[in-house]
Amino acid sequence: MATVFIAGSITIKHLDFMVQERLMNIMHMQHDVVLGDADGVDTSIQRFLLDEGYERVTVFCTGETPRNNVGNWSVHPVTTYHKPGSRAFFTAKDIALAEAADTGFMIWDAKSTGTLSNVIELLDRKKYSWVFVNKEKAFHAVKQAQDLETLLSRMSQPARLKADTKIGLNDKLAALHSRETQMALLAERATKNADD
Repeated sequence: MATVFIAGSITIKHLDFMVQERLMNIMHMQHDVVLGDADGVDTSIQRFLLDEGYERVTVFCTGETPRNNVGNWSVHPVTTYHKPGSRAFFTAKDIALAEAADTGFMIWDAKSTGTLSNVIELLDRKKYSWVFVNKEKAFHAVKQAQDLETLLSRMSQPARLKADTKIGLNDKLAALHSRETQMALLAERATKNADD
């Protein structure tokens, strides 16, 4: 069993059949589900899990009370000192979710910076995500920086510029590439030393 962080774009209200199938698979495998309390995908996922009677769910929220917890599941409140309602206030919850999870399942509209941040937070912790790009009805595995580059190619230029402004996308991508290069060099050096 694993802990799966499920999230997605606030603009997506309807879960595609392919997403529902993946959720059924997560439930069948008895994985623990951690998710947020926002409108959009978070609430749609909560309704789906409730309709299926799934109980291995924890809702994370910033502050004491979740905005949405339709299944009345366990709540994991996240403490932050950022201004309530600010981006940093809600990001604290997403960081806690990425830390708690083993892997991620994201439903993305190809522009949401929040969902993109979740993928990056997981990657930064050496955890992978399955990302369902809603408009093309396709899954993408994001296990390394190059996979993230491929995913970003689905964004329009204005959406990409907005993501760079809002979350420093280009800097985060450069940092991921740099870390992966360093890790590859260290692994190569270790192999060479073992052979000597």
